Amino acid sequence: MKPYKLKIVTPEKIFFDGEAEQITIRTTEGDIGILANHIKYVCNIVAGPLKVKDSSGEREAALSEGILKVSDEGVTVLVSTAEWADEIDLERAERAKQKAEDILSDKSRSDEFDRAEIKLKRALTRISVSKRYL
Repeated sequence: MKPYKLKIVTPEKIFFDGEAEQITIRTTEGDIGILANHIKYVCNIVAGPLKVKDSSGEREAALSEGILKVSDEGVTVLVSTAEWADEIDLERAERAKQKAEDILSDKSRSDEFDRAEIKLKRALTRISVSKRYL
């Protein structure tokens, strides 16, 4: 497969800056795959797994919500957080999941629901990606 430029950026760092042959990423409309020479495209992405295939193989990461842009220069992904599967602290993710579920089940904390839902989605993504790596 033909490689293309891929850049994944979080507020804290450049998570990935290199070449990829294919990525699979979760959007608001479902999972999509991007190959070289893809049509120009912009979309919202949701918390979910990212698979990056390059000449050395395939890696998986857990991403939070963000934006994907495909242009003639390559693919840019802007997300709040990104972690490679082998970097995820599974116990911490499990604790975050439990905390978010507790907030969602407590009706007196309705002002925290939106934030708790985002945290729950992120924790579930991290757990899922991490367990596939093990």
